[in-house]
Amino acid sequence: MQNKYMIIYHEMVNQIDRGEYKPKHFLPSENELTVKYNTSRETIRKALTLLAQNGYIQKIRGKGSMVIDRNKFDFPVSGLVSFKEVAEKIGQKPETIVHTCKLTEAPPYIRKQLKIKQSEQVWEISRTRSFSGSRIILDKDYLVEKYIPHMNKEIAQDSLFAYIEGELGLTISFAKKEIVVEEPTEEDRILLDLEGFHNIVVIKNYVYLDDASLFQYTESRHRPDKFRFVDFARRSQ
Repeated sequence: MQNKYMIIYHEMVNQIDRGEYKPKHFLPSENELTVKYNTSRETIRKALTLLAQNGYIQKIRGKGSMVIDRNKFDFPVSGLVSFKEVAEKIGQKPETIVHTCKLTEAPPYIRKQLKIKQSEQVWEISRTRSFSGSRIILDKDYLVEKYIPHMNKEIAQDSLFAYIEGELGLTISFAKKEIVVEEPTEEDRILLDLEGFHNIVVIKNYVYLDDASLFQYTESRHRPDKFRFVDFARRSQ
């Protein structure tokens, strides 16, 4: 016989899938669910924990359990594409807001990532990406001035890759990527609509030209509920 919390879990999954509980709305409180299902609070908590583990809800401290919008954007991990190219492929028209675009001396951490000397300057660019009015990506780009002598907000608002390849005539060849999950920084909380999420997915990109010169380091910081990171792998014989 199936445990009662599993029966409740499956019933609530069906309710979410049917739209009876809508994305970004809160489920009834634990007390209300206890009365509705005539069961203990511990049983309800087990059902809610399973919903959270399987990506149906997000538990928000002090507020309750919010239904997650399960419509996710496929973000290719292995490909080397710009955000604009990804957005066009999935038929979205996001808004890009450029917060910072300046030539500056790189801080020690960025010098280490780009393997540059203290005397070398970088373009520091900070941009948020909004879908349907929600700011869900923060891109922090650092480009070595030696390779990218000019930059402005208009270019940053459009596509860095299009400018680098189309206007500067450089060939972007490959990238090394790292994916980590981190706690949001204060900057993340200010610039992104995190809606109670306590972690973000960070893709760190080290981007190289065709002569193997490392010219760009990017941290692309994603709200975790909106993206599915996909790859294609073939087994070597």
